[in-house]
Amino acid sequence: MCETTQLIEWGISEDSHTLRIIVSGAAGFVGSHMCDRLLAEGHTVVGLDNLLTGAERNVAHMAGHPAFRFIRQDVTRPVELDGVIDAVVHMASPASPRDYLEHPIETLDVGSAGTRNMLELARAHQARFLVTSTSECYGDPTEHPQVETYWGNVNPVGPRSCYDESKRFAEALTMAYHRTHGVETNIARIFNTYGPRMKLNDGRVVPAFLDQALRGEPITVFGDGSQTRSFCYVSDLVDGLYRLMLSDERYPVNLGNPQEMTILEFAERIRRLTGSKSGIIHHPLPQDDPKQRQPDITKARRILGWEPRVALDDGLHKTIEYFQKL
Repeated sequence: MCETTQLIEWGISEDSHTLRIIVSGAAGFVGSHMCDRLLAEGHTVVGLDNLLTGAERNVAHMAGHPAFRFIRQDVTRPVELDGVIDAVVHMASPASPRDYLEHPIETLDVGSAGTRNMLELARAHQARFLVTSTSECYGDPTEHPQVETYWGNVNPVGPRSCYDESKRFAEALTMAYHRTHGVETNIARIFNTYGPRMKLNDGRVVPAFLDQALRGEPITVFGDGSQTRSFCYVSDLVDGLYRLMLSDERYPVNLGNPQEMTILEFAERIRRLTGSKSGIIHHPLPQDDPKQRQPDITKARRILGWEPRVALDDGLHKTIEYFQKL
């Protein structure tokens, strides 16, 4: 397939390299990688982040890039930017359990007021809009694997609800702006993602296991370890987000790796790849923790021509190298 044909199939104009794109949550784990990809594609990027959970070091390497500008901005407050804006990518939100449990109100604020402010920015500039939602919208699913038409099994008043419901509301608000104001919107439901720039202490399984294994401490598995997850390397996820941002699909699209494994199997893999002698200890399963998590990516394959390409061991080796340098 020639490049021009691919551009036409994705609905991308040949001068798309001139896009000016606003990215909220730019100093976060996935947000910073998204900025890298956009710059690599030739776009101009304005990154916004209030640094509540993001880190300036994640965007420090972009500081001298002529097409990148960083603004410390809380998007729960109105966002006003001059000049042409072609796309708005709303990624701002605490995303790890430790962060959103520590900042539940801020998490709800950024999913509601923050999403509306970024939608208003897109509306004012007639820009396309992409919101990064989550597989947590499916809750502790009774349908497996999870397909986009599944409405989920979410506890709206549990400790995780600050994150789950903020994302569900963000999806509803995004669709309302599309239907009412004609904003060209996209919704990505992101499944477990890993890679460099994750925080070791953020409570997610990949950095938690790696941190313990590299320190030679016991690896903590919640429950009996039979619960499943599917892990997608960050560059694969960002490729899906980029394609979705330039597509005409308005309804949610799952982006994740369908290769499913138990948490216990994953702990054993971490021990093998790190050469760690760490044992495994078991703690009680947290409330509302999903028992199964596996994306059905049929839709992403069909409309985006996307699927993960980085093998789990390869991605983990890159992530281990990153953590070893911290």
